[in-house]
Amino acid sequence: MTTPINLRAARKQRDRVRKRAEADENAVKFGRSKAAKVLDAARSDHARRMLDQHRIDGEEE
Repeated sequence: MTTPINLRAARKQRDRVRKRAEADENAVKFGRSKAAKVLDAARSDHARRMLDQHRIDGEEE
């Protein structure tokens, strides 16, 4: 004979797997961590400041 399973527990496990897969898809599609966003902003700000420091006076943008 087969072992009986708890259908409620099986349903909950199935839903957890589906939600985790959807969350992983959304993370790839939309997200970066806050630390990554802050790091990117800091790097671009630093690059802009370095470029401005090397600008020759009187040169237009």
